[in-house]
Amino acid sequence: MENSTISIRIKKEIENLISKSCANQQSTKKYETLHVALLKKYYNAADVSIDYHRKRIAMDIVIDDKYYHPTKVNTSIPILHANLLFKNLKDFLRSCIEMDAKSMGFYAGLIRTFAKKDVKLTVV
Repeated sequence: MENSTISIRIKKEIENLISKSCANQQSTKKYETLHVALLKKYYNAADVSIDYHRKRIAMDIVIDDKYYHPTKVNTSIPILHANLLFKNLKDFLRSCIEMDAKSMGFYAGLIRTFAKKDVKLTVV
């Protein structure tokens, strides 16, 4: 019961952060970093660039992680280049939120980094 309450709170906070970052017409570098981090996590992407004016996201998606070795220079990892279009960035980013335990930890870290406030994520 406690984990589901914390997960719901984290999801609500990350959705609020996404809404706040998309409310401003001119994206700041800080919020662009948030958007890129969310997309990299969801798509397992190595490189993400967002064109806010043309409403496009270009990314290199890692197809298979088994070729990745942290001790070697990775020059031949199989990737897929994707060019995605979005109508509404806020809705697109909210659709990238996953509710598994590993993702919840990642989102809690993003909240602490970007929210500029210390959000307590304990059960009340």
